Amino acid sequence: MPETTNSPVADQVPTPVEAVAAAAAPEQRDAPRSLWNDAWHDLRRKPVFYISSLLILFLIAISLWPSLITSTSPYACDLGKSQMGPANGHPFGFDTQGCDVYARTVYGARASVAVGIFTTLGATILGSVLGGLAGFYGGWWDAILSRISDIFFGIPILLGGVVFLSVIKGGSITTVVTFMVLLGWPQIARIARGAVITAKQQDYVQAARALGASSSRMLLRHIAPNALAPVIVVATIALGTYISLEATLSFLGVGLKPPTVSWGIDISQASTMIRNAPHMLLWPAGALSVTVLAFIMLGDAVRDALDPKLR
Repeated sequence: MPETTNSPVADQVPTPVEAVAAAAAPEQRDAPRSLWNDAWHDLRRKPVFYISSLLILFLIAISLWPSLITSTSPYACDLGKSQMGPANGHPFGFDTQGCDVYARTVYGARASVAVGIFTTLGATILGSVLGGLAGFYGGWWDAILSRISDIFFGIPILLGGVVFLSVIKGGSITTVVTFMVLLGWPQIARIARGAVITAKQQDYVQAARALGASSSRMLLRHIAPNALAPVIVVATIALGTYISLEATLSFLGVGLKPPTVSWGIDISQASTMIRNAPHMLLWPAGALSVTVLAFIMLGDAVRDALDPKLR
C-alpha cells in the first residue's frame, strides 16, 4: 500500500479563501486616498497641529464657559486695590479700577475669539460665493467683481477701520464683525476665483461637461470640493489676523468699547501704567499673543498638509 506524503507543491497551492484575500490585498494596499484623507494623514503626524488645536480648544472652552477657571466677575472692582500686584486668590493682580486682571483676561477671550471666528466665517462665505461664481462664469460678472475687489484692496484695513468705526457709534461685536467682513472678503474672493479657474480646466470637469452635467452640478460636485483647500488655508491664517486687528482697533478706541471686556481695551488702559503696574499689560498682551500664535500655527500646519508642493 503506497504511503501518502505531503508534497511541497501541494502545500504551496493556496486555498480559495487565500486566493481571494491575496487578490484583494494589493487593491486595499494601493487604494488611492483623497486630498482630504491625505491631508488628515499628514496632520496627525505634526506636533504643531496638536499643540495649536489644544490651545484653540481651550480658548473656545473658556470663551463659552469662563466660570470653569474663574469664579470672579470681571466687573467686581475695588478702588482700594488699584494697581496692586498679585494677591491670594488674584494671581494676576488688579488694574487701575481695582478689577481682577485674571478674571478680565479670562473673560476677554470671549470677545476676541468671537470676533475672529464670526469675521472669518462671514468673509469666507461671502468671498467664496462671489469669487467662485466669478471664476466659474467669467465674463462681465468676473470683470465687475474684479473692479469692486480692487477698490476694497486700495483701502488700508486699519485706516478704514478708524474712519468707519469712528463714524458709526456703538462699538459692539456685531459692528466690528460687519466692518471686518466688508474689508476682508476680497482676499478670500480672489483666492476662490483663482482656485475655481484652475479646477474648471481639469480633465474631470471637461468630462462631466461632455456627459451633459449642468453648471450647478459641476460647480457643487466637481469644482467646489477641489477648490476649497486654498480658501481654508487662507481663512485659517486670517483668523489670527482678525483677532489681532480687533485688539488694535479697541486699543485705538474705535473698536469694542466698555462695558465689553476685551484684551485690546485692557491693553489700552494699561499702556500708560506700564512702569508702575506692568502686570496690567503683561497678561492681556500675553493672552492675545498666544491666541494669535495658535491660529497662525494651525494655519501653517493646514497649509503644509493641503499643499502637495510642500510635502
